[in-house]
Amino acid sequence: MVFSRDSFIELVEKQKDWDVIVIGGGATGLGTAVDAASRGYRTLLLEQSDFAKGTSSRSTKLVHGGVRYLAQGDVALVYEALHERGLLLKNAPHLVKDQEFIIPVYSWLSKYKYLIGLKLYDLLAGRSGFKKSSFLSADKVLAAIPGLKADGLKGGVSYSDGQFDDARLALNLAQTTAEYGGVLLNYARVTGLTKQNEEVAGLSFTDTENGKSYTLNAKIVINATGVFVDEILKMDVPSGKAIVRPSQGAHVVLDASFLKGDSALMIPKTPDGRVLFAVPWHGKVLVGTTDTPLNEHSLEPKPLDEEIEFILTTAGKYLTKEPARVDVLAAFAGLRPLAAPGKDTDSTKEISRSHKLIISKSGMITITGGKWTTYRRMAMDVVDKAIALGKLDARRCITQDVKIHGYVAKMRTDDLGLYGADAEGIRQLMKERPELNVRLDPDFKYLKAEVVWMVKNEMVRTIEDVLSRRMRLLFLDAKGALVLAPAVARIMAEEMGKTEDWVEAQVEAFTVLAAQYLLYTPAQENDGIHKVKATA
Repeated sequence: MVFSRDSFIELVEKQKDWDVIVIGGGATGLGTAVDAASRGYRTLLLEQSDFAKGTSSRSTKLVHGGVRYLAQGDVALVYEALHERGLLLKNAPHLVKDQEFIIPVYSWLSKYKYLIGLKLYDLLAGRSGFKKSSFLSADKVLAAIPGLKADGLKGGVSYSDGQFDDARLALNLAQTTAEYGGVLLNYARVTGLTKQNEEVAGLSFTDTENGKSYTLNAKIVINATGVFVDEILKMDVPSGKAIVRPSQGAHVVLDASFLKGDSALMIPKTPDGRVLFAVPWHGKVLVGTTDTPLNEHSLEPKPLDEEIEFILTTAGKYLTKEPARVDVLAAFAGLRPLAAPGKDTDSTKEISRSHKLIISKSGMITITGGKWTTYRRMAMDVVDKAIALGKLDARRCITQDVKIHGYVAKMRTDDLGLYGADAEGIRQLMKERPELNVRLDPDFKYLKAEVVWMVKNEMVRTIEDVLSRRMRLLFLDAKGALVLAPAVARIMAEEMGKTEDWVEAQVEAFTVLAAQYLLYTPAQENDGIHKVKATA
């Protein structure tokens, strides 16, 4: 398998004609690329930044049917998502695991209400490899979540859902696409659509690293750009109406001591009707999310103060150790690309979570809505639609049985477990270059070999790519990411042939970025950032 940006650029230089060009390197775009490439179509994917830079690296890390949607009566959506949840566990067990969730119960009426609903959830899931729901006594709930307040606790309802690493799955989907002969480019910004007889026949894009532009032909162009779909649609019809309304979901990350257990906490109804999760993730606790309608979007959205306050206050009502802003190791936000309603509204409950396909008069396909769990089904629907439109010859979808890159039969829990089968490649690299079998910093688990591996095999271009979406440290411990930034930059510079000026510019840019993930400045701490090191 070739997974090298330089090699992919060479292929694009030689090949102007493609069957499928996908715009967007998030969950939906990458899933579509896997589907198209695995059917044997000549497939190219273009992403304006890094893979999963936007929404797809900022989820609550759940592969789930959506208990909330079941409560809203959307049984069809839940059934579809539960089916896809089972396929993800089967095809990517190195990244997806069965995670126990506990709903604390403070009244007997709640016990039966939640248990009945979750038994329906179990029924819809069928035999999918996940444990069934059950009622727990108060003692068993507190044993599973020692950090939970005991006052008034009657017991709890336990159920299972999937947990995963979103950005790592996105990368593995990109690698899977390449294994089937697909070509992918990050840092490639689409600048326009080309037409023939009023139909989209291709596009132009610019390599943002060197400024070089390309014009390519395609039988079908697929717009899978999430909250940016309207920008691509306006390249087709400048006067067109917006079809997406972004909704922001914020999260905070806390030390594991706030939960004190391996089970996740699910708060089914907060004061404003939302659902809140506190989930163990990579040795920390991820708490979220919010659901805030917005009128604008960006690649780097920021949590609003009111969102942070809502999360901390709500969590504090349930946890014995009440979290404060100073306890937050990282705070981040993601934008959901929800299909826009037909009327003005500030309620995201009125915006569909189901995915939608839109066929432009010019023949371009746009897909919007949906969620990570159903990415494969969304991708299948897109490619099937291209076939139905006569853009592609008919070929059967096989992704139900495609093992995703990195596949190993069981998730590994060692420090290199996240890499799945690729962990052996990193170990081999350390045998060949023993000087790489050293931690980047004594207080952190990450190895120099991992950075070299990422440069050679994971298409990283910046230290943000490494620390944010490959190692995930920016999302787990923003101060820790700042500690490692200089070492990462220097290893990358050596492997990529970059200068000291590049190192300085990278560290400076990352320092500005990481500050957005902190709720307070280094000056507000007695020791300052350069003295703070937490084990990640």
